[in-house]
Amino acid sequence: MKIGYYIKKTVLKGDARIKAVLDRISEGGSVVYDIESCPGVDAGTDLVLSFGGDGTFLTAAHLVAETGVPVLGVNFGRMGFLAGNMEEDVAAAVLASGWTVEDMDLLEIDCGGLEIPGFWPYAVNELSLHRDTAEMLGVDVSVDGNPLPTYWADGLLVATSAGSTAYSLSAGGPICLPGSKVKMITPVAPHNLNLRPLVVPGSSRIELTGKSRSGRMLMSLDNRNYSIPSTARLTVSTAPFALRRASLRSSNFIEALKSRFFWGQDVRNNG
Repeated sequence: MKIGYYIKKTVLKGDARIKAVLDRISEGGSVVYDIESCPGVDAGTDLVLSFGGDGTFLTAAHLVAETGVPVLGVNFGRMGFLAGNMEEDVAAAVLASGWTVEDMDLLEIDCGGLEIPGFWPYAVNELSLHRDTAEMLGVDVSVDGNPLPTYWADGLLVATSAGSTAYSLSAGGPICLPGSKVKMITPVAPHNLNLRPLVVPGSSRIELTGKSRSGRMLMSLDNRNYSIPSTARLTVSTAPFALRRASLRSSNFIEALKSRFFWGQDVRNNG
């Protein structure tokens, strides 16, 4: 096998635990290489290991998604939903091809002809719009051509099911199980008491336009940030390709919810 790996944080590049994982995989007969040193992903690569947290996984996804090579996140971060696999389990599982692959829908963002240097128009978790001054941001939203009332808020985001445990969760959005073919529209600190998070089919096309006194707003795609005119017309749809996320067979989303978010922790459940 040919195994690529990606490490974002400098502090982890000399970590003995990571070296031990890579050495064991190499000693097992696989070719191991750093995808940053190439740069890119070599032809014939079977798997890319992302060592870090969910932010590192998102950057690795940016580098790998369009190649179709699966990415397996090894958790050296904090929460670890995307990077939910533990380093002590990885080497043996990789050598035994003991992983499964889930195709994750990505968001594709069309900025209506707006030129943004270095722009990659895809997001794994969410697209979010934010005010760039003290004033609230208004966001006009339509779903498949059907306009919603204007959201007045600090911001608004459109998330995938994978993003339901990220920013959308912090803003009060619902949790969706992996593989749910939906998008979520979630306001951030809304000033409308009667506008709530909305779940729409994954096939929906969502159009967004801002209203800001400054004439600008901030746009984030996962962990990439841009300042754009608030009048920009953004169209959010499902990307024509999927991110192939690898997981060890021992991983479990429900167990991750319970262990990371203390789901259901209640004195009445202790028995």
